[in-house]
Amino acid sequence: QVLGYNNPGAALAAVDGLVRLGYKAVEPLLEQLDGYNYGARAYAIRALAEIADPRSLQVLLSAAATDFAPSVRRAAAKGLGNLQWHNLPTQQCIHAQTEALNVLLAVSEDPDWAIRYAAVVGLQALGEAAIEFNTRQVVSDRLLHIAQSDADLATQARAKLARDRLHSVSSPQFPVCC
Repeated sequence: QVLGYNNPGAALAAVDGLVRLGYKAVEPLLEQLDGYNYGARAYAIRALAEIADPRSLQVLLSAAATDFAPSVRRAAAKGLGNLQWHNLPTQQCIHAQTEALNVLLAVSEDPDWAIRYAAVVGLQALGEAAIEFNTRQVVSDRLLHIAQSDADLATQARAKLARDRLHSVSSPQFPVCC
């Protein structure tokens, strides 16, 4: 309920507490997502993104792709790349990463530069965690395209940084999917 108050300080404190609860907070957050209060939804999506539980995948995909509130879309786009992929069986992980990739590719073409920027952050994290080489290559190619042609200089710079970091990571540092 605190996420819906018109008090950003209280909402941020609530997000911090929810993130500390970790996986235990995921189901209640998913069940109580507010379809009307975009502020509350943005904070809930932010908490889900930081917790990074794969159970939130469908909510993050939908929010990044279709939510009308830019703050919700940004939080979801960032969170899509950071999910704890290693908590999924391999085939489910591959499918989930493909879904995340497709949404992030679409979101990276959004008219709002801040949403494109968030997509770049999500793409970098997804590329670093990808278990299929093709996913890493698609991410790298898109980051190069954004770095060379995005209308916003900050987004271009972030895409270049993301691509450089992606290329400095030879493979995931942990088993991405079980």
